[in-house]
Amino acid sequence: MRVLSGIQPTGNLHLGNYLGAIRNWVRMQDEMTGDAQCFFFLADMHSITVHEGREQRIRNVRDMAAALVAAGIDPDRSVLFNQARVPAHAELCWLLNGTARIGWLNRMTQFKDKVGKDREGASIGLFVYPVLQAADILVYNATHVPVGEDQKQHLELARDIATKFNTDFGVELFTLPDPIIPRESARIMSLRDGTAKMSKSDPSDMSRVNLTDDDDAIVQKVKKAKTDPEPLPETAEGLAGRPEANNLVGIYATLSGTTADAVCAEFAGKGFGAFKPALGELLVETLRPIRTRFMELRTDDAALDAILEKGAAKAAAAADPTLRAAYDAMGLMR
Repeated sequence: MRVLSGIQPTGNLHLGNYLGAIRNWVRMQDEMTGDAQCFFFLADMHSITVHEGREQRIRNVRDMAAALVAAGIDPDRSVLFNQARVPAHAELCWLLNGTARIGWLNRMTQFKDKVGKDREGASIGLFVYPVLQAADILVYNATHVPVGEDQKQHLELARDIATKFNTDFGVELFTLPDPIIPRESARIMSLRDGTAKMSKSDPSDMSRVNLTDDDDAIVQKVKKAKTDPEPLPETAEGLAGRPEANNLVGIYATLSGTTADAVCAEFAGKGFGAFKPALGELLVETLRPIRTRFMELRTDDAALDAILEKGAAKAAAAADPTLRAAYDAMGLMR
């Protein structure tokens, strides 16, 4: 079993990043036994579809590495690296561009959502992004990939590309990866708008809980989070049509390892004046040790680079046989 997952290195890491992906990575790592491996990478090559300054991109990669280690990713037990340090990703992506079809990419809903009406002004990289994602997975012959609802289509594309390549060249080179649906697939929404995802791009810092926020800031953000005047219902069903209430209950349930129904039962009939302090305390106790470790790690660039270089060496060694076999299958001599 080989599990692979990537995350874009972005600044202002927040609760959504932690509960949406990072915490699940730590659980998968801790559940690995025998020869099973986890490959976790920072998708800095994917990040170039959006313009960003050189120094900021470097800082973001190091900060994400620090956050992952602070949250519990162990570089000795998992392969942790940034994509750009392993050229096999880009090489295989180019080879797979000969297999992927424009019609397949035209059906990718994420591209349509991101470009909106400005299709002509969009980066080519954004259009072929799913082919690089396929290369990320197939170059390691990953058997399993954790996916949320918004990534299922991309994993299906990776399987289609793998199947067509194997068929076209008469080989059994690429493994068809299976999805892993996390037990707790948390979708954390903005504290100011329960219908929008928590995001670093929101101009209001009050919309998110950052991993760098101190205890007082976390408590204040929860206290000022948008809610409604109604008390909490007895079951989660009563949260229908109440996006902000549903979001806060969901955060509490995810952090405490329980269900929204159980949270509603505990606080049934109480208003947010009673619920918010409990949520704030739970957030503070959960995030404090991660923040402390993160702030220590992010000041040591040499140590972070050493972690990423060590992971990249392992990743490159794992990717090389597959990349060489792909060149050979296509009749490309190198």
